[in-house]
Amino acid sequence: MLLRELVVAFFGSELIVLVGLSLLLLGTALGALAARAPAARGGGLAGPFLLFAALLPTLLVLVRGLRPLARATPGADLPFAHQLAAAALLLVPLGALGGALFRRAAGGYVARGHTLATAYGVESAGGLAGGLAATLLLALGAPNLAAGLLAALLACAAALLPAPPPPRALRRLVPPLVLALALACGLAAVRPLDRTLTAWSHPALRFTRDTPYGRATVTGDQGQVALFENGALAWESEGTSAEELVHVAALASPAPRAVLVLGGALEGLPAEVLRHAPARVDVVELDRALVAGVLPLVPAATRAALAHPALRLTFADPRRFLDRPARYDLVLIALGEPVSGQANRYYTREFFAACARRMAPEGVLALRLAGAENLWTPALARRTASIQRALAAVFASVVVLPGSTQLLLASPAPLARDPELLGARLAARGVAVRLVTPAYLRYLFTNERVGEFAARLAATAAPENRDARPICYQYTLVLWLARYFPVVGLLELPRPGPAALAVAVALALLVGLAARRREGWRRALLVAAAGFVGMVIEGVLILAYQVRQGVLFQDLGLLLALFMAGLAAGALAAGRCLRGRASRRAGAAVVLATAAVCAAAGALVGTGAGSGLAASGLLLAAAGATTGALFAFASLARVTDPAAVVAPLYAADLAGGSLGSLAGSLFLLPVLGLPATALLLAGVALGLLLLV
Repeated sequence: MLLRELVVAFFGSELIVLVGLSLLLLGTALGALAARAPAARGGGLAGPFLLFAALLPTLLVLVRGLRPLARATPGADLPFAHQLAAAALLLVPLGALGGALFRRAAGGYVARGHTLATAYGVESAGGLAGGLAATLLLALGAPNLAAGLLAALLACAAALLPAPPPPRALRRLVPPLVLALALACGLAAVRPLDRTLTAWSHPALRFTRDTPYGRATVTGDQGQVALFENGALAWESEGTSAEELVHVAALASPAPRAVLVLGGALEGLPAEVLRHAPARVDVVELDRALVAGVLPLVPAATRAALAHPALRLTFADPRRFLDRPARYDLVLIALGEPVSGQANRYYTREFFAACARRMAPEGVLALRLAGAENLWTPALARRTASIQRALAAVFASVVVLPGSTQLLLASPAPLARDPELLGARLAARGVAVRLVTPAYLRYLFTNERVGEFAARLAATAAPENRDARPICYQYTLVLWLARYFPVVGLLELPRPGPAALAVAVALALLVGLAARRREGWRRALLVAAAGFVGMVIEGVLILAYQVRQGVLFQDLGLLLALFMAGLAAGALAAGRCLRGRASRRAGAAVVLATAAVCAAAGALVGTGAGSGLAASGLLLAAAGATTGALFAFASLARVTDPAAVVAPLYAADLAGGSLGSLAGSLFLLPVLGLPATALLLAGVALGLLLLV
């Protein structure tokens, strides 16, 4: 819930999610290490739970007011150091408090004769319940704020358990009951409260709503309407962005009779398309809740276009929609920048091939990307080249028109590039426009930058963007970082070869051999490696499912829940089976099972056979189970004092997961690709035999 709030505060950047998750896990690890050992009864939980219940809504208010409190310029990014500091101040204390709670609760549980493996399994089951609850709340349309208030209420309830002796019972009940009453009042008025907090950053607020895909916010002032998605400006009603995409592409088509528009319904793309008098227009949108809430606020021309008899609006995943039989003369892609794993799937070779199967022989496909007028950094060139090469692998003709917004056109047939011909088509169709005039077309196609940047793209070393190797996602993150550190955009990123991988493997083996000298190091490294492998293989399977099956939020929530269920089941089952019998042979069996799951994931993802709901869910549950079993083995093997290993093992697990989140998302998945990453993880898992 807090990560969703940070995404909005920092304009939809997925890098903040990765950094935030890493900070949260590290904070939890630090809290577990710093917390003092509990008494045998495991007391002292009421105070931390009460603090948690008070801290969570406080952080919610702070993150909503982060930009106004920092006196940030509206629409401008905070300095990168300020963003990191804000994320750390919001997430590390909450994580530390959670780690301290686990340390005390699990420590007392172990001191009473139970195992750390069982405590870890119970904690994982709590994560499963929390994930399912969060998914359900979003599916029901509840604001993100409601999830935070409900979590704080649960913490208040936990502060009442176990009951204190009678003389102190009444005094101890007062603080949590007073706080619970305040939280319940906030929950009862959650929508007005949500609107008030959102208006802190959007004074001219007219609408706001959390959907399974993000937060939509609409402002309006003096007749202008603006839509913000996850805090970033998506469009505004007085601009010409719809004209730039639609008319250049439509004029490149000899006769756009059938048109497919993927996204952009609220921006006004359908209204511009209808100026070319098509016989049929199919508009596909992903987020029904966003369209339903924002549609009454958009200009009348946009609403009228969506009600036109030639237009059909469909709510579906665009990739799934392309499985339907149809033929189009013009395909417009307006699905946002490839700034996340979810959005990147609309810019891959496989997606373009799906579009090509639905296009007429002289059909035209068009998309847009953020660009630069005159200077392309290596990062911008690589990002554009990866998409241009994905298009060129499918279409015979591809044109890149540079500018502050790059326009990419592709067609199975030679594309019309003569501005006189395009201007004649504009006049013949009688289209009245503000921007795309004959003079504009002449400048767009004949200025010297067109040839210059075509040569630059041809000379740029960048692989094509693929489903199994989403390299464009990494390039987009580099572009985001370059906004704060311009030198990053000028760097040529190294591409790891066999020698680099061999060096990495050798270093890992040396670390493993060194860790064998100390039992505590061996145990902690085993758990950290298990957390790393579990986090990365989870990312492989989730991204593979997203790419092939769509971004249905309920399905993704179920898949995450299955991983947590496997984690809980693996820890509980292994803890019961291995208690008193945690031999090296048993540990080797668990390690080999982990390697087998990673290898199976790599093989199935590579062939596409492992991307269905059933196969993905089974693999995620198996990956969770082996991760939990490795934690259980480490907590039982050659352990003489179970209470002493609670904090170090839990912290090691979280540290490994934190590293896996960053390394997997920023490097392994986009650079090596999904199948290669899974197979690499199988090798890493086999290396864990050194530590059992």
